[in-house]
Amino acid sequence: MKPTVAPFPTARMRRLRQSDAIRRLVKENTLTTNDLIWPLFVRDGTNIEEEIPSMPGVLRRSIDKTIEAASKAHELNIPAVCLFPYTNPNLKTKDCSEAWNPDNLSNRATRAIKAEVPSLAIMTDVALDPYNIDGHDGFWDGDDVQNDRTLDALVKQALGQAQAGSDIIGPSDMMDGRIGAIRQALEENSFHNVTIMSYTAKYASAYFGPFRDAVGASGALKGNKKTYQMDSANTNEALRLIERDLLEGADMIMVKPGLPYLDICLRAKQTFGVPTFAYQVSGEYAMIQAAAQNQWIDGPKVMLESLLAFKRAGCDGILTYFAPSVADILKDT
Repeated sequence: MKPTVAPFPTARMRRLRQSDAIRRLVKENTLTTNDLIWPLFVRDGTNIEEEIPSMPGVLRRSIDKTIEAASKAHELNIPAVCLFPYTNPNLKTKDCSEAWNPDNLSNRATRAIKAEVPSLAIMTDVALDPYNIDGHDGFWDGDDVQNDRTLDALVKQALGQAQAGSDIIGPSDMMDGRIGAIRQALEENSFHNVTIMSYTAKYASAYFGPFRDAVGASGALKGNKKTYQMDSANTNEALRLIERDLLEGADMIMVKPGLPYLDICLRAKQTFGVPTFAYQVSGEYAMIQAAAQNQWIDGPKVMLESLLAFKRAGCDGILTYFAPSVADILKDT
């Protein structure tokens, strides 16, 4: 129903903006720490915190330091962290077998965090690119990524993560059929309560560059990912993908990148009404940080404004590298 607005001066829209108290009373969307998932990059070693030049303020951490970060997240009331491994190049192979090694970096970090902060939810990434000498999310045959052959590997990877204690499995690979295959395997192996957040509308985006630096995948990639990640021109396709993933057993869906695809977030939420998340990706983060460091923008204000945009577009939560900074601000409001 279209709202009716009386003519001026009977209706003065500024009446509802006249003071902080009034603005707070009529605020339509609110950002809280409950909306945040903090992505963390894990690397081998001990007592290491390593700067990522293309992502100012973001670190690769050894497992002991990742535990400290996870404990900080818990103290700040951030409900979940998402782990991404920086895999030793010597462990990257054509067969990607390190992806389902029970003692790979991601699984060791998951167990270690669960031992120290058991109530913190841990999300893990399902895709072969951190372990693939060819840099792709699936098996590369020299011409394209092999969809069906990749599914078996993704299932083994997801089961290994569930066994390590992952609460949320995040398939980011964009292979057809992977949600159904993973859900079936989780059920057959009694992981009935493991949640799947599908990267269901993941676009072949130029915004991912700094992330590939962070996980050491930039130099490895052969070709591009356009045959499996989405075309940035498409919206209806995203809805078909979301519907399929929900029918195959996804509990939550994600749109990636975030701000450039708010229209997808809104359509997804309005169409399906399911828990909808967005990933404020590395390129988005890096641009805000770079502009703030050059004093072209007010960094904290733009950070908060950018995250509130996700809530306005219907998102239930956001994966963001700003999570601890935002939580620090919100705890004082």
